[in-house]
Amino acid sequence: MRTYDLSPFYRTAIGFDRLAKMLNENQRSENEISYPPYNIELVDENAYKIVMAVAGFQQDELEIETEHQALRVTGRKAKTQQETTFLHRGIATRDFEHKFQLADHVKVTGAHLENGLLTIALLREVPEAFKPRKIQIGTQAQTNPTFIEQRVAA
Repeated sequence: MRTYDLSPFYRTAIGFDRLAKMLNENQRSENEISYPPYNIELVDENAYKIVMAVAGFQQDELEIETEHQALRVTGRKAKTQQETTFLHRGIATRDFEHKFQLADHVKVTGAHLENGLLTIALLREVPEAFKPRKIQIGTQAQTNPTFIEQRVAA
């Protein structure tokens, strides 16, 4: 695997530090095992959902948090007093923390846990000011400014 040094990018680009930070984090996370497994689904043009397989976790052992266009899902398994001897352990119930970077204007609208699957609903709400709009093409007479009050320079 290749690693890239992004420090020259930090020194010469102003305002792009968030992009460089994302590239650095992505490069580091490629080596990590993706636990728990998850799907990202496109529901419609502006709606998404993340489905995570969190078998063995109760609702109170999971936490979902959003901050600065980042979504963090954390699972902390409650410690049991009972010692268990496993002959085979295939269900991983270890603690985890998974981070997702959200695009601009994407909000978490809800979450539910059912049958060992945690589903997080996301919605992209683009403000009217950022939506494309059509500009009418008029004649020269329509585009000339009309002055309500004219002041004479002294």
